[in-house]
Amino acid sequence: MLVLFAAAACAAPALAQQPSGSNSTAPGAAPAAKKSTKHKPPAAPAPTTEAASAVAGGAKPTLLKQFGDWGAYTASPGGKKVCFTIAKPATSETEPPGKSRNPPYMFISSRPAEKVTDEVSIIIGYPFKPNSEATVAIGSTSFALYTQQDGAWIKNSAEEANLIAAMRTGHNAVLKGTSAKGTRSTDTFSLKGLAEALDRSDQECK
Repeated sequence: MLVLFAAAACAAPALAQQPSGSNSTAPGAAPAAKKSTKHKPPAAPAPTTEAASAVAGGAKPTLLKQFGDWGAYTASPGGKKVCFTIAKPATSETEPPGKSRNPPYMFISSRPAEKVTDEVSIIIGYPFKPNSEATVAIGSTSFALYTQQDGAWIKNSAEEANLIAAMRTGHNAVLKGTSAKGTRSTDTFSLKGLAEALDRSDQECK
């Protein structure tokens, strides 16, 4: 018994030092299949809790329902209700390539206390070039966005309803912008589920 106890005690630290992603297998078990370096991640992953919390002003967001690539949420920062739908891009590219940045996301929010309905906002993941504009295109229709720090919003508020209508019926929204360091980015958002998610969030904040 003492021999077995000593052997177990010696084995525990060795196991603890193994990385969590270790591919080691038990004796006699089939070797684990190697992950392909060409594996393509699923398009437009669900937004992270951190992104939804940021939109909610630090309040705990409640997921109403996930519709395709868009999640419908509600929260009450400072006791004031906000409803929004949010998504990450399906693909992101930079020029020059390989430039790192924080995860970008797009959300559409309604804030009844401020009489705001379906406001489109983009967080790009880097500081925009000062005084620069960004664009979002749905099909052949493009909309100009004004930028501030890492955020972008429709430049002409009178066109916001047209942008929402285009997003409801479109397939993708392509966002282009330039960072303060001159890096150009192109983010493509899938619009699958956007109409249903927006209907749900709007219903919550009537």
